[in-house]
Amino acid sequence: MSPFQLTRTLPEDATEAALRADVQGGLTAQPKTLPPKWFYDAYGSELFEQITELPEYYPTRAEREILLARSAEIASATGARTLVELGSGSSDKTRHLLDELPGLHTYVPVDVSESALTQAGRALVAERPSLSVHALIADFTARLALPPTPGPRLVAFLGGTIGNLLPAERARFLASVRALLAPGDALLLGTDLVKDESELVAAYDDAAGVTADFNKNVLTVVNRELGADFDPEAFDHVALWDAEREWIEMRLRSRTVQTVKIPAVDLAVDFGAGEELRTEVSAKFREAGVRDELGTAGLELTHWWTDTRGRFALSLSTAR
Repeated sequence: MSPFQLTRTLPEDATEAALRADVQGGLTAQPKTLPPKWFYDAYGSELFEQITELPEYYPTRAEREILLARSAEIASATGARTLVELGSGSSDKTRHLLDELPGLHTYVPVDVSESALTQAGRALVAERPSLSVHALIADFTARLALPPTPGPRLVAFLGGTIGNLLPAERARFLASVRALLAPGDALLLGTDLVKDESELVAAYDDAAGVTADFNKNVLTVVNRELGADFDPEAFDHVALWDAEREWIEMRLRSRTVQTVKIPAVDLAVDFGAGEELRTEVSAKFREAGVRDELGTAGLELTHWWTDTRGRFALSLSTAR
């Protein structure tokens, strides 16, 4: 068997169909919304990498600190022979885990980007000839079918990405992850934690304006893929803390009255001056809430680690 395999579980046209559906549904809703997954074309991914290096954006550094400090404990607690990473991207952070999992046989990165999976997967097998990499082109929010691999399996969902899901979506997602786990398998989950509002807002509205460019890039994606005529400069980037729901919202606020045409879905969208389009929710968590949500999905939280400043957490849970 080749040390690198790539399996497509999404139809070739699935991305375009999903974008059309999200634009049609989100821009005709009140309030208007677009999901954050459409930030991440090649340019958006480059911008996000820049964001992770900004002084205001702490989550990536905080999570890396935990992984460096705790990967050996994670390895000891799980004994994983297969590591499944949901939304793997470049697999950079995963290397900390790979270095500490001595019995690891197979790495299964899951992402919608074939190019990211191929580049990361081939690099990993070149670095680690004994490692088998079986990449899946798949949407991790849909029900997954994993390849047959040796157990125990550790499913990792890092970066705080679970915060981009609304509560009902999180419940469905965690239930679907639970369905993947056999006795002895575990989930490693990254969650950004509730903290001072000023620190949270600054992380999503940096002084250099990189996050603003990242937010507006979703309009560029819709223009390119669906022939729309959004003017990104006609919108302002907004980041707000919702204290009741304990989440950050990123929005794009229309500067003027305008109409945007989107020919591919036969849509004309009217915006009022000051009207906002929500592009991301990023929920922040507390340990008790994470424990409850995992428990509802049939998972038992067994380990909870934070960075030294208590800004971010990794939790380990097992099937009940």
